[in-house]
Amino acid sequence: MRNNFLTPLWQTLRDIPRWLGPGLGIRRWFLFLLSGITLLGLGLGVILIDMYHDNSAGSPLHIFLAFVSLSFMPRALRAVIFGGLGVGLVVYGIVQLNRSLLSPFIRPGSDIFDQLANFRRRDRGPRIVGIGGGHGLATLLRGLKTHSRNLTAVVTVADDGGSSGRLRERFGILPPGDIRNCLAALSNEEALLTQLFQYRFSGSPDLEGHSFGNLFITALADITGSFEDAVVESSRVLSVNGRVLPATLHDVKLVASVGVPDIENEVRVKGESRIPEMAGQVRHVWLEPDDAPAFPPVIKSILNADVIVVGPGSLYTSILPNLLVQDLLAAIRTSRAMKIFVSNLVTQAGETDTYTCYDHVSGLEKHVGEGLFDVILCNNNYEGDINLSSEWVRTDDKTLSDPRSYCADLVDNEHPRRHDSIKLARAIMDVFYQRTAPWHKVDLSR
Repeated sequence: MRNNFLTPLWQTLRDIPRWLGPGLGIRRWFLFLLSGITLLGLGLGVILIDMYHDNSAGSPLHIFLAFVSLSFMPRALRAVIFGGLGVGLVVYGIVQLNRSLLSPFIRPGSDIFDQLANFRRRDRGPRIVGIGGGHGLATLLRGLKTHSRNLTAVVTVADDGGSSGRLRERFGILPPGDIRNCLAALSNEEALLTQLFQYRFSGSPDLEGHSFGNLFITALADITGSFEDAVVESSRVLSVNGRVLPATLHDVKLVASVGVPDIENEVRVKGESRIPEMAGQVRHVWLEPDDAPAFPPVIKSILNADVIVVGPGSLYTSILPNLLVQDLLAAIRTSRAMKIFVSNLVTQAGETDTYTCYDHVSGLEKHVGEGLFDVILCNNNYEGDINLSSEWVRTDDKTLSDPRSYCADLVDNEHPRRHDSIKLARAIMDVFYQRTAPWHKVDLSR
């Protein structure tokens, strides 16, 4: 029984240095609380001294107060004993109170100190805006949320295929698919709730191919009266770290001119889902209408950002539809944030066949102008089996000669066609912290 009582007390005393360590935001409030308790103690001490002096020597109360106050010991020793006991009891009470208050929010088997320190660290993380669509942006966000809670995902709304396209056509809402993927990637509820949001129905003609998340966002858009409010409410349900914003609230269509073999003139293809299906080389893409304004919160996030990351994702159908929104592009150029372009790992059939990393950058700058990016992040690991219809996007001599190029291993070893979210986020954070460290001159052409 004695050991059972002493064990939690010993563990609490052992954890005192961790509670008072930097980064948790505990010390200031501990000192504030300790000061208040000290003043209360002084008031109680004055009362006890008065009682001690008001009672005649030898009386039972006088003897009791003399024993309780340890008057038979030197003053310095008494101060140490009472001070140590007071601090120990205060810390023990604070620790147990915090454990009780935080127990509903701490995952089983997790360490409260590590979670609190990690929360504080991510809360102070840089303001990052990710721009793109598809699974590439979701992969980026999944890695970055371990480094910062100040995340904003800007998602293309040009998708017109699959479940999103059907909902867009039938209900007149913006396509929810890419937004759903980003919400799931930023969610704190990684397990059952996220799986439910990503669940795709099958076996029913009416629901075939629809995901639960798409239907959920569509229903919320009808209930709240606006698509943007539906995204906000979905973020709350999923306990999302950061924000997910559509690039524009206007119904835009992606159009491309494609050079087709054996045809002299270029073919005009309308619809994001139809562009990769056209056998040929994409020459130019644009939006209709081409004057759709950006969603105002997107502009604000870009102008306040520390880092802007474009990609990874389909060059012509996921990345460029965002940058073709004119005032969004103007905000990126105006922003003082570090601007990073993440090149794809493999080529995409119907869009970027035979493209190198340099070709990706060149194709992008052909549409948005040169000098937009400060860093070109490329992969230099070409090991692993990929689809026969694709090939590795390699860093050729033109890429390596560009002083903006930064090469790293970004491949998911289990799925070589995909970026590894942890590797990608680490590379981005390395570049950011190196470039923003005033004492460190960085050579990006490694």
